[in-house]
Amino acid sequence: MLEHRPRRFRFREDPRTRPLDARAIDDLQFIRQTMERSAAFTAVPGWGMVAVGITALPAAWLASRYAFDLRWLEIWLCEAVLAVSLAIIAIQSKAARGGLPWTSGPGRKVALSLLPPFTAAALLTVPLFRSNLESVLPGVWMLLYGVGVLSGGAYSVSVIPVMGLCFMAVGAAALFAQGAANSLMAAGFGGLHIGFGVWIARRFGG
Repeated sequence: MLEHRPRRFRFREDPRTRPLDARAIDDLQFIRQTMERSAAFTAVPGWGMVAVGITALPAAWLASRYAFDLRWLEIWLCEAVLAVSLAIIAIQSKAARGGLPWTSGPGRKVALSLLPPFTAAALLTVPLFRSNLESVLPGVWMLLYGVGVLSGGAYSVSVIPVMGLCFMAVGAAALFAQGAANSLMAAGFGGLHIGFGVWIARRFGG
């Protein structure tokens, strides 16, 4: 004969029967996640941006002594590594001072917006240099940098998209005035970073 076993019923927990402190923690987590998704990324380091701009000026002066050769490319690649390192350190420092998780919420959206155009600039550098089209690199770099800043700025303070548009304008000028490419690189990566960095530092605290 078959043995009849009693059925076990699983009851779903009614949220109203949960302890008050557990519900409060869930509500706070929901509010925090909602605020992170909707907030602007305010850990843009103004003084860090100034430091990045200052390093671009001697790089532009040194690179102007070479006519778009391998040494010229090496100078700007070293400057790019230095600038990215300074920017990351400055962002981490400002985010830590403000108690903001720069790797989540708006910070992650900014990073994901910057990554595609920056990657495209890096990938285009190799074939353009090998094809003896080095003179177009300054324009390409600044245009794609401006695109990244413009798209990432949609999740940051309102002045960042303006800086992106300025970089795109200087990059377009460099494409049509290749003889002044190093001067325009100094004006873009140097002057624009310094000018907007000072404004951000004064307006948004460092």
